Amino acid sequence: MSEFQSGKDALAAFSVRTPDSKAYISAKKTPSMKLDDTCSQIDMRALRAYRLRRLQSELRARDYGAALLFDPINVRYATGSRNMTVWLLHNPARYCLVPADGIPVLFEYGNKNCRRLTDGLETIGEVRTAIGCQYFYAAEHMADVCRAFALDLADALKGVAGASKRIAVDKIDPAPARALEALGIELFDGQEPCEQARAIKGPEEIACMTVAVAACDVGMARMREALQPGITENRLWAELHHANIALGGEWIETRLLSSGGRTNPWFQESSERMIRPGDLVSFDTDLIGPYGYCADLSRTFYCGPGRSTGEQRTLYGLAYEQLCSNLELLRPDISFDELRERAWQVPARFDAQKYSSIYHGVGLCDEWPAISYAGSGRRTQGGVVASGMVLCVESYIGEENGAEGVKLEEQVLITEQGPQILSTFPFEQSLLE
Repeated sequence: MSEFQSGKDALAAFSVRTPDSKAYISAKKTPSMKLDDTCSQIDMRALRAYRLRRLQSELRARDYGAALLFDPINVRYATGSRNMTVWLLHNPARYCLVPADGIPVLFEYGNKNCRRLTDGLETIGEVRTAIGCQYFYAAEHMADVCRAFALDLADALKGVAGASKRIAVDKIDPAPARALEALGIELFDGQEPCEQARAIKGPEEIACMTVAVAACDVGMARMREALQPGITENRLWAELHHANIALGGEWIETRLLSSGGRTNPWFQESSERMIRPGDLVSFDTDLIGPYGYCADLSRTFYCGPGRSTGEQRTLYGLAYEQLCSNLELLRPDISFDELRERAWQVPARFDAQKYSSIYHGVGLCDEWPAISYAGSGRRTQGGVVASGMVLCVESYIGEENGAEGVKLEEQVLITEQGPQILSTFPFEQSLLE
């Protein structure tokens, strides 16, 4: 049996993708973006309470008095507050102290107007002015700035954590870390409790994520409509950005879109290359949409006119088979080891360029876990799939030194009844024929 015939047989047998499937229920009930008193609304207070409760439970389980969070995504998870997210990803000028019990203290970026951004947030008990320990601000005064930062943080810690000096820190530079340790504060890894807390989504989180995925679906539809010979990769990629921002989204983490021969190998970012008739166009959205939730979907389009080649349909059919087969395995209580062992086997000629993971978590961004292939040489993560997780199922099929490649990815919610697909965006029918 040929590789393509095997792919066709799998497609014919696979039922989860049919429009009337239960897997589509979540996607079809996307909350309205225009909320009023007559319809179901996303309860943001409940959202914030759930997330803070999850994180504080993880801190108590590790006997930490508090978590010091610099990563704006973790700060948002803990408090619901945001400010200049992308800029603060590389400037430690805003941070938050989350006690294992009690209300967090936010150290806001040092512009007085920024304090108004947190008005009305019940998840923040006190707002202080952040002391940014980055060279951009401190320069030759770094030692003095770091000491002032540490003294201010220690004072806040005493107020919310009492005698405990055990704190988890997600990201910190050496100089401020040494300044904290000089005051007797013990530092531990803060990303672990944050990732473990974020792994299980509450109902309000799922509602927010389905809105983000809906915005992504719109962006992909506009990309599909705009795709024609002569458009550049950058111009096509801009359609996704435009739709996301116009629908209340925030930013996009990568520029992973390529066409024609640039689809192989994967991980080439969009360029000024002009897309030609007969090209495949592959992309990965990596979109941070409305409410800050991630829509991480991949599709591959065919640019007409004319019919795709047999090799293009073979690549697509195998990628789709891999996606569908690995999606079927997902259920609560299945271990990561079992998923690795039972995962679809990539044909030998494509093995050298298979995607780096089979599944990964997703929430406010790509999250734990990252489940890699058995025998890949990567360190394997232990764990068990649980109801409330949201996982992305990955596939890339492209032969080493081959002409093109196909990238597909689906985002699914794990429920007691099995996986629920969050996107309604279709696959490329002309490549499945």
